Amino acid sequence: MIVSEADFERCLDEVLSSAAVAGDGVLDPDSVMWRVHREAALFLGAGRALLLQLAHPWVSAGIAAQSKVFADPLGRFHRTFSIVYTMVFGTREQAIAVARRLYRRHAAVDGAMTETAGPFAAGSRFRANDVEALRWVHATLVETAMMSYGLLCPPLAEVEREQYWREAMRFARLFGVPHDVLPPDWGSFKNYAAEMMESETLTVSAAARDIAQRIFSGEATLIGPPRWFTALTAEMLPERLRLAFDLRYGERERRSAARARAWLPQIYAVLPEKLRTVGPYQEAMARIRGEPCPAITRLLNRAWIGQPLMPAARGAVQRNAHG
Repeated sequence: MIVSEADFERCLDEVLSSAAVAGDGVLDPDSVMWRVHREAALFLGAGRALLLQLAHPWVSAGIAAQSKVFADPLGRFHRTFSIVYTMVFGTREQAIAVARRLYRRHAAVDGAMTETAGPFAAGSRFRANDVEALRWVHATLVETAMMSYGLLCPPLAEVEREQYWREAMRFARLFGVPHDVLPPDWGSFKNYAAEMMESETLTVSAAARDIAQRIFSGEATLIGPPRWFTALTAEMLPERLRLAFDLRYGERERRSAARARAWLPQIYAVLPEKLRTVGPYQEAMARIRGEPCPAITRLLNRAWIGQPLMPAARGAVQRNAHG
């Protein structure tokens, strides 16, 4: 099922009609999602989330069709993080604005499969605004965030995980994912994610392997990720997908991942808050305090989202011309 523009706007209406919170965002600053997503620790899962998304043949086909992805991989990284962090930490108007831009970008991704991958036949149509594909992308962000957070921070209590999922369900509206297609609680969500990872829907295509190889080898980015990061990414993936992506995970990689899990928490625990928390969170806290965004935060934002401030709303609260 494709998310039509009318369907998408109804999801945004739900966001706009929810009760106002401090800082005028989609989520309250005291929310579990703010507490989790402010941590720089979540970057540890960036490779895993990407590979899980690529494992969906529609996602990898859509990325492969965009030649500019490899012409400017850092720009894609910045755009992705800019969208996600603005949805979480921006004002409601900013979140709605980037959600609309993302919807329009997804609407332009419409093509035909060049190869058969799992249940998707060669020649069949793929579209980025398909509900099931969007639901999976949202799921990879949520599940990987929780896994990465647990690597360096105290794990959340069961009641906090449930609260996190309720907040993630609201977050999903910004992708155009309706409430009724989402699992009702955290346990059901984990079951959905586990079933997806074992299903043929996730089939690593030749296009997906090529994209992953170009990123993890450094071919697309000039400088590849550290060996320990690649080993940790491999460890965090289900075995069948790790093998399908041809990621090495022998004794050398196991030792590298184990060492990273030992030294990373020690270093992370003594980092100052300015380095532990991402720039968009710091920008949001300055906004809530009624202060201008500090220069150091603007600098951090350039590293995280490629620009000094989260994207401006530009009249996002009004429905667009087609609404």
